[in-house]
Amino acid sequence: MPRLNTRPQEGKEETTPIFSLFMKSPNCFRSPSPGYMSALAKDAENEFPVFALESIGDLRQLTSPSGYSQNVQMITTMRANLSKLLVDARKSGRINGKDRMVRRCFQTGCLIRKGKRRKTWVARWREIVIQLDGTPKRVLRAEVLGLVSDLSEREARNRMAGLLRPINEGKYRPEATITFGQFLKECWEPAVMPQLKPSSVRYYGLQIRCHLLPTFGTWRIRDITKAEVQRFLANKRKQGFSGSSVHGMRTAFGKVLQAAVDWSYLEQNSARGIRLGDRTPTQERAYLLPEQLSPLLNSLPEPCRKLVVIATLTGLRIGELLALRWKHVDFVHDVLHVRETVHEGKFGSPKTKSSRRDVPMSQPVREALMGQRSEQTGADAENLIFTSRNGTPMNPKNLLRRILQPACRKLNLPVISWHSFRHTHATLLGEVGESLRTAQAILGHSDLKTTLNIYTHAIPESQKRAVEKVAGLVFPSVPEFSAGTENGKLN
Repeated sequence: MPRLNTRPQEGKEETTPIFSLFMKSPNCFRSPSPGYMSALAKDAENEFPVFALESIGDLRQLTSPSGYSQNVQMITTMRANLSKLLVDARKSGRINGKDRMVRRCFQTGCLIRKGKRRKTWVARWREIVIQLDGTPKRVLRAEVLGLVSDLSEREARNRMAGLLRPINEGKYRPEATITFGQFLKECWEPAVMPQLKPSSVRYYGLQIRCHLLPTFGTWRIRDITKAEVQRFLANKRKQGFSGSSVHGMRTAFGKVLQAAVDWSYLEQNSARGIRLGDRTPTQERAYLLPEQLSPLLNSLPEPCRKLVVIATLTGLRIGELLALRWKHVDFVHDVLHVRETVHEGKFGSPKTKSSRRDVPMSQPVREALMGQRSEQTGADAENLIFTSRNGTPMNPKNLLRRILQPACRKLNLPVISWHSFRHTHATLLGEVGESLRTAQAILGHSDLKTTLNIYTHAIPESQKRAVEKVAGLVFPSVPEFSAGTENGKLN
């Protein structure tokens, strides 16, 4: 077979390979759209050899496959036509602007038999977890699917596919390996604690330090399930803690776990949807009857006496009462504007949105405030109504331990706290026939159940009067009953 001479002959232009490429693809410039683009594509088809030879630097007279000649002037025309085509051209790429598409890793897992006597199916796969420093890492996971005697290989693979489905569908979120104690110390306390009120910091800190950390401090935060939280709270009830105390533990637990959810450490808050049972306190809060208030007020010195009068007749919290300034008192409309609260010398906003309220003043409250104002020299609008000798907020604990509680013991009255006067006010509102809505608005409660179930107490004398009223409706005249029997029946 003769060898083909592939070397170009002298005196001949090397245009044959390019023309051959054109002959193999004559429709490379053909456009399906009618009009200008089709005409322009036709011109480009005729002038393709010219453009090809121009790219290799040969600008001499050219010969096309059809045999006609073109000069250098046609090259200029070709350039003009191609510039029109390239106006709307752009670099190819993804619509999101990224050069590469990151595809999810689809995995089928590894199914193995493990054990000698009792062989089991074990599924192994890889998933991403969040390390202590916040970086992701792929780790190997394993889970026992069941006994080989109970599951066929196909059933075991189906179960393994169910475990891997969230990962393969992109619904899986990496979980954290950080422990509950580490999360509290490194994440929650520095970020959340400064935003809470001082009273909330003290309350949550007590619950976490005394109850949560001793149990869950070394647990990985991802291993705290709803069943574990329910078991933990049930054990606290068995140990004698009240429903209100257990509710406080759950509230603190939920606050911490919700932060872990918001920061992508967990997928759900395991402390939500927990059943706590009855929240009724084991011991009722002490309150005073109207006939007990008079001897107590007569035995108290000033300004403790004025504080007790205002607390009893307005239902203010002691922090709200001690944070009152003269600008919050409207003597024209007889209204107290509750806008601040104080706890351990630190001022802040009221407890809840409902606690920011306006409370009407009765005449005794007005007289007490007018008397306090007359005792102060140069009372400014920004000044506190009740202050210590140094001008700082008064300490309610000192007043309670040194003055109020000793007076109650001396008069053989129930040993009360400052919060007992809120209960007294709520009970007296119900005694005079006011609605629960009115009591809720005055006390500043967010939930009506709190007003009804916790703050409202039944006065024994009122119960007796209520029973007498019912008896008077049924029997206008008292019936006579004999103690004998007639025909074996009670008369």
